[in-house]
Amino acid sequence: MTPLAKLISVSSIFLGTTITITSNHWMMAWVGLEINTLSIIPLISKSHHPRAIEATTKYFLVQAAASTLLLFSGMINAWYTGQWDITQLSHPPSCILLTTAIATKLGLTPFHFWFPEVLQGSSFTTALLLSTAMKLPPTTILLITSHSLNPTLLTSMSIMSIALGGWMGLNQTQTRKIMAFSSISHIGWMTIIIIHNPELTLLAFYIYILMTASIFLSMNTTNTMNLPTLMTSWTKTPMLSTTLMLTLLSLAGLPPLTGFLPKWLIIQELIEQELATTATIISLLSLLNLFFYLRLAYCSAITLPPNPSNKMKQWSTKTPTSVLIPTLTSLSTSLLPLTPMMLTTT
Repeated sequence: MTPLAKLISVSSIFLGTTITITSNHWMMAWVGLEINTLSIIPLISKSHHPRAIEATTKYFLVQAAASTLLLFSGMINAWYTGQWDITQLSHPPSCILLTTAIATKLGLTPFHFWFPEVLQGSSFTTALLLSTAMKLPPTTILLITSHSLNPTLLTSMSIMSIALGGWMGLNQTQTRKIMAFSSISHIGWMTIIIIHNPELTLLAFYIYILMTASIFLSMNTTNTMNLPTLMTSWTKTPMLSTTLMLTLLSLAGLPPLTGFLPKWLIIQELIEQELATTATIISLLSLLNLFFYLRLAYCSAITLPPNPSNKMKQWSTKTPTSVLIPTLTSLSTSLLPLTPMMLTTT
């Protein structure tokens, strides 16, 4: 891909995101989502590999169907209420259709089927965009309409996402698929609290972006496609492997790292809303995620591979590390002491 084409694609992603975030009309929100979908397609398919073409096709079909459902939801609501304003969503069938459309775009269970396959067929940088920037517009629409959505439906999908993200990530050896199921689980944590405290959902989303960006950029530097390669990455970049281990533990939600902050606040808010049973269930289900995060951390910096790698010797090449990686890693592991200041701002 030429630099000009890449610049146009990335600029269009920012344009589509801005249009969706700032729009009050359903038609403009749909236009922003469509611009996003068309902008990311060249980045997914740029390698011209059959798996990348398959991922592009799956992504386009699923996102087009979800955008159609979203526009259909807005049209039905406008038909019955006479309002095209996003904040005036009050018709019950429209609320259900919108929840389905946003769940499909975010990869919430049971509409998660496309996300792991698309991430597996993409490069690390494109997978990073799919896991973070492309989830911002649907999350914004969900935040704006959260007061109109069905709490039981959202809670059920969130619990299923946390359970499936942990369960399906247990037997994976491909790092991008592991990160995909991790994303499904974290989106479940964000949506379970969105009706009760939307600001907390936004805080959890920002922290998730920090940790995910740090992990994807670190894996891109060492070209870590699977667990055997991750086991040999310490010979190439030992310090980066150590910081990757800490970031993975932070993504797992272990104290005193940054990832513990959103889970702690979400559980506290659920208990204050008299949903202690729900808080207990998602806390127990998070142990499934903790298992494969610990396995990744173990492979990255604590163990040696049982067999020599068949690839090029890791110590014979040196890849320059971006300055962005240590910055993101520091934020991903050490923000917990700033909790009081974050709570006062939210």
